[in-house]
Amino acid sequence: MFSNTLMMAIREIRRNLMRSGLTVLGIVIGVAAVIIIVTLGAGTQVQVQGEISKMGNNMLTLMPGGERRMGGISGSAPAFTAADVLALRREIPDVAAVAPVSLRRYQAVVGNVNRRPQVMGTDNAFIPVRNWQVVDGRSFTPAEVRFGRMSCIIGATIKNEMFPSENPIGAKIRIKNTTCEVIGVLESKGTAMFGGDQDDIIVVPLIAFQRRLSGADRIDQIYLSAADLSLIDKVKSDVEKIMRERRKIPDDGALDFNVADMREVSSAMGNVTGMLTGFLSAIAAVSLLVGGIGIMNIMLVSVTERTREIGIRLAIGALEKEVMLQFLVEAAMLSGFGGLIGIGFGLMVVALGAPALNVPFILQPGTIFIAFVFSAAVGVVFGFVPARRAAQLDPIDALRHE
Repeated sequence: MFSNTLMMAIREIRRNLMRSGLTVLGIVIGVAAVIIIVTLGAGTQVQVQGEISKMGNNMLTLMPGGERRMGGISGSAPAFTAADVLALRREIPDVAAVAPVSLRRYQAVVGNVNRRPQVMGTDNAFIPVRNWQVVDGRSFTPAEVRFGRMSCIIGATIKNEMFPSENPIGAKIRIKNTTCEVIGVLESKGTAMFGGDQDDIIVVPLIAFQRRLSGADRIDQIYLSAADLSLIDKVKSDVEKIMRERRKIPDDGALDFNVADMREVSSAMGNVTGMLTGFLSAIAAVSLLVGGIGIMNIMLVSVTERTREIGIRLAIGALEKEVMLQFLVEAAMLSGFGGLIGIGFGLMVVALGAPALNVPFILQPGTIFIAFVFSAAVGVVFGFVPARRAAQLDPIDALRHE
């Protein structure tokens, strides 16, 4: 019986192919939108994890201010000092490296080319803490770090833009009103998770930065690397304890500094990405509701058009449940076909769009399955009223219908 009902449903859909296609358009759009958003959301989360791992999984960031603000530091809390850095290095046995950092944007000039890159004052500890590598040239010598000689290590963007056809090692760059010698080139890390170019950077010794560029001995932030991933919590606790003592903050006093680790950043970014993906998916799912209403509308029209046919079937012995099943199968097939087309279209868009957005294509089989089942369920739910109406037609009245 079911096979006959299925064949009749297919024949009816093929008989009104254009109308059937327009009916399921809402289902196609809704399913495709959900597939696109969820798949790109999963790829974005993987990309964020990759960006965080580039920064160093064991890294902690010590910043002034009781509340960390994305993309900057608090201007009201006092900055750190070289004595703070020495204390952290001396008193925390589980820390692998401590890197003081001061950041500013300054004009950099080479010949007729000028840029305004991020200039960072730090020391050699910055390289292992940030999981970076010097791919050409060398890092700072102890004498350069100690006496503040104006030597610099440049990022890949600086190399490509300011030294496009020459080896930059040994060349000179004018930063602000002083000149530095290029001694190394950092490996390329590409765009950061917040959109900034990580390679548009010039690194100079901290003392040189303070004396020749900023004119102040403040340290904006301190990067620390735990000796092992399992020691991050202990190192973080030790840092807070030491900085409380140095800043004379009582145990019940509010902190004027913040210690953040990459797990917190990863969790925060994952939560934001997940919330946005869920919110946009909910909006996209509204299209499924619209598609379901369209299916119900067309099925009601179909019941009216086929009233005489329904009356004949009932008159020759068809049961009400058989008539009802016929219309439910038609509605479920319409929405199911729309779901399959939407899945195919959504995956095609993601396959083409993910590389353009520089996001990995992460297939989500569970989401695909749920989207298909939900689309078929929409057909059954919204097809129930027309099917019930068809099954309850009086055979005599139906046969009289013109």
